[in-house]
Amino acid sequence: MENPKKNNVKEIMEWILCIVIAVVLALLVRQYIFTPTVVEQQSMYSTLVPHDRLILNRLCITTKQEIKRGEIITFEAPTDNVQYNKNNPVATYNNEPTGLFSKFTRYVLELGKTSYIKRVIGVAGDKILIENGKVYVNRRRARGKIFKRRYYNRKNRSIL
Repeated sequence: MENPKKNNVKEIMEWILCIVIAVVLALLVRQYIFTPTVVEQQSMYSTLVPHDRLILNRLCITTKQEIKRGEIITFEAPTDNVQYNKNNPVATYNNEPTGLFSKFTRYVLELGKTSYIKRVIGVAGDKILIENGKVYVNRRRARGKIFKRRYYNRKNRSIL
């Protein structure tokens, strides 16, 4: 005859193992295959509106596929209050987490992180110019539905 306490402990350990495996698998799927998100900004209106729910494909990042013009991507918002260098317009990220737990919460759980969602209009090597409210890619005027509106500088409300 088996000890009932031993059976209870064994059953609890089996449940704990199942829960741990499920959590690890869920985190791996979320990190490398797909992740749910909610649109918070209006910058992609009318394609996406605030409070739209999306599932982001992370396989293209995991498999290091090239991003193509016209695709919609998400990326972490750069650090605020950085000096803009017109000759080298590269985003900077100064608020990098240092500890293991803070890295886990920021990069895996994505807590305390602001992400942008945008449509790609230029890829590596392209020259983008916005002039008089019109977008030019490699000196050619960009065409299509998304380029019919004029583009403005929000700070001084002028046409770019």
